[in-house]
Amino acid sequence: MEAMGVFCGTNSIYVTSSQLRTSNTNTRSSQLRTTQHLSAFPSKSHLFSSSTSSSYAKTIRTKSSTNTGIFLPHLIASLEQVDRTYIMVKPDGVQRGLVGEIISRFEKKGFKLIGLKLFQCSKELAEEHYKDLNQRSFFPKLSEYITSGPVVSMAWEGVGVVPSARKLIGATNPLQAEPGTIRGDFAVETGRNVIHGSDSPENGEREIALWFKEGELCEWTPVLHPWLRE
Repeated sequence: MEAMGVFCGTNSIYVTSSQLRTSNTNTRSSQLRTTQHLSAFPSKSHLFSSSTSSSYAKTIRTKSSTNTGIFLPHLIASLEQVDRTYIMVKPDGVQRGLVGEIISRFEKKGFKLIGLKLFQCSKELAEEHYKDLNQRSFFPKLSEYITSGPVVSMAWEGVGVVPSARKLIGATNPLQAEPGTIRGDFAVETGRNVIHGSDSPENGEREIALWFKEGELCEWTPVLHPWLRE
């Protein structure tokens, strides 16, 4: 039997080779059991992450086990951005009785009406609404036109509602607007072009907040929603 001396400071400890082999064997066995135990879990298991991550992982697993047949287009559609736009029938459109026709075109397209009112616009509101144009030579005339009679204010909601509404409305100059658009069908000149629509989602939110007070918008779900989108 061989012996090995281990020196620790002033003290000497003698260990036999068989004892050393037994100790090494026990250590390797312990490490193997620990490795086998941990290998049952993925390297990014929720057991080794924060409570928030664990909760998130649990939610994902629950959804995955429940919705086993998710079709890719459905997933893409659920991630699409729903925007809002401000649409206004101008005084000439109201006077000519075009309000119902204009509303019908947006309804038939499948957008959701969430705000609607007949409103007499003040000069201050008109100037705030068109503030980006206040340096243009036609601004005073534009302000006078918008305040000359009641307007119909509308808020519409839907996926891609802003660019789609712009297409429904047509070019600013009705002579350049395509047949089938609102301006192409009903307007003749820029100064009487019937309708206004927001030119971006950001402006849509700004203009809706400008023309509608808190509590004037309605949140609801159309029954035809499943027939419009996958």
